[in-house]
Amino acid sequence: MTVQPQSPATQKSVRPLGWLNFFLADIQTGVGPFLAAYLAANHWNARDVGFMLTGGGLVTVVLSPFAGAIVDASRNKRLLVAVGTLALALGAVLVACGSRIALIASAQLLIGGAGPFLMPAVAAITLGIVGKRGFDRQFGKNQAFNSAGNVFSALLLAGVSWIFGLRGIFLATAALALPVWIVLGRINAKDIDNDVARGGKDAATAAAPSHSDRLQLICRNRTLLLFFVCAFLFHLANAAMLPQLGEMLAKGNERAAAPFMSACIIVTQVVIACSAAWVGRTAGSIGRKPLLLIGFGVLPLRGVLYAVTHLTGALIAVQILDGVANAIFGVVSILVIADEMRGTRHFNFAQGVLATCVGLGAALSNSLGGLLIHHFNYAVSFLGLGAVAALAFALLWVTVPETLESKAPQPA
Repeated sequence: MTVQPQSPATQKSVRPLGWLNFFLADIQTGVGPFLAAYLAANHWNARDVGFMLTGGGLVTVVLSPFAGAIVDASRNKRLLVAVGTLALALGAVLVACGSRIALIASAQLLIGGAGPFLMPAVAAITLGIVGKRGFDRQFGKNQAFNSAGNVFSALLLAGVSWIFGLRGIFLATAALALPVWIVLGRINAKDIDNDVARGGKDAATAAAPSHSDRLQLICRNRTLLLFFVCAFLFHLANAAMLPQLGEMLAKGNERAAAPFMSACIIVTQVVIACSAAWVGRTAGSIGRKPLLLIGFGVLPLRGVLYAVTHLTGALIAVQILDGVANAIFGVVSILVIADEMRGTRHFNFAQGVLATCVGLGAALSNSLGGLLIHHFNYAVSFLGLGAVAALAFALLWVTVPETLESKAPQPA
């Protein structure tokens, strides 16, 4: 196993990694959940909001299969992060300039195009600095800083919107690109081993398989294919719920919409931060499927509660279910991939396929929710999304087996 030397100079590059995740979470939070509320407050109808959010999501889906290859090939991964952050900032500025369709579409193109590169590039930088042995621990720290950044930005942007209105959120988001660039400057490019950063320097990556071989391996794995369908349906139901809730509230009280969204984001992130480590430990003892059934099972309940509940405090409390569902899916889905890909040397490729299914489901979710609101109302839309979630739960329960120790140990 390759281990990066941890000289004092290298340690100086390790320390900024957490803050890089913190500030990236800030800027990504600002250009994401608040857009639906902003467009609704500027007299966009629910159908058009859904289509616009779907467009940005589809850009991400299209680019996701290629982003990892570009990150692998790049010899300057800090530059990828800097350029991606610049694209997010420019997209936020375009949104702040007005709600005309040309401006919003251009912003969605920039935001959707930057997303697939940022997190893989940050993960590669981390791996290239700390090496394989230190990666698990440092990546956990990165995720803790990421959750803290989400909470901080939600509070900050709620205050900005209360004082300056929804448009101020996007100007503040653009300004948050500056600390990202400052932190990047504190990471020494010489401390990043580009071979280690792409998972190299071992026998498994010395002879890379062809793209068609990887696809055949995935297509022959019935458990993975069924799980990918379940993941698609989960995010088809889940992704539109929170933006749709903010959009509904913005119709009646624009000033209160952003603080409400911030409170919802904070609740979700706190639940994820507090439960993710427990989920990982428990999945190794009781198995993957029981936890997945809990995560999938709370989503239909969330849709029903959104449809029948209108009290602000109760709606915020419902976000606890969102935190539970996303904490379980975010951790256990990767464990399922690892179980099924054990000994195949295609773990990262399978993760890419999962990301594509998740992104496609999330992108189409906004259009589905928008159409249901346009033809019926918000309550029907929440119930419709909940029905999709119930279908995902049933499919997972009936067709996907337990994957923990489901395969005999593979030879090295």
